[in-house]
Amino acid sequence: MSKLLGVAGVVAVLLLAMTFAAMNGDQRVTLDLGWVTLYRVPVTFVAFGGLFFGMLVMLLAGLNSDLRVRRILRQRLADEDREERGRVDVNQQDLFTAEEE
Repeated sequence: MSKLLGVAGVVAVLLLAMTFAAMNGDQRVTLDLGWVTLYRVPVTFVAFGGLFFGMLVMLLAGLNSDLRVRRILRQRLADEDREERGRVDVNQQDLFTAEEE
């Protein structure tokens, strides 16, 4: 069910983006970026460019915390492995040896 909702969400966003592009294809705006001013830029480029750069900023912002979580999990796994190796029974014997085959 959740997979179907995910696909439906992606299709809905795609349809909205296509509708926006079709309805505003001939609209032009002036884009002032601070250091340069661009004239007669299609509004669809501005909208999709803003969406792209917003996703890029979120990726870069989340990258640091993702790496921190991965480092914590890797350290926890190493600690658990070290703890389990300390509990190994030195008198343990195999029930079946390679010679019996």
